[in-house]
Amino acid sequence: MKRPHASDDVRERALAAVESGQSVADVAMFFGNTSPTVRRWVRQKRTTGSVLTRPRSGRPPLIKPSQEADLRDQVADHPDATLAMHCARWEASYGVRPGLSTMSRRLRTLGLTLKKRP
Repeated sequence: MKRPHASDDVRERALAAVESGQSVADVAMFFGNTSPTVRRWVRQKRTTGSVLTRPRSGRPPLIKPSQEADLRDQVADHPDATLAMHCARWEASYGVRPGLSTMSRRLRTLGLTLKKRP
């Protein structure tokens, strides 16, 4: 699911304008959205009673943001370990084995590099 391109405040103001009698096309143009988007907001308000953004779909991360300090400690304790070794150590500690690409992306996000100096 894509990130919402309008804040909840914009959604509420757009729906208030539609409810006050303005056309969907005019409201969409004024707020910089398309007519189908505003119609979708109206439908969401009618069916759920709320215009707030819905939670994003997707799988929860294997290495949670609250565990970043543990990952930093692991890399500091074993600076010469390969990605596969870090994945195996993570599995031994937390019971879930992240893939190599997951571990690589998380380390890169944290600014931790496995490149060694000569």
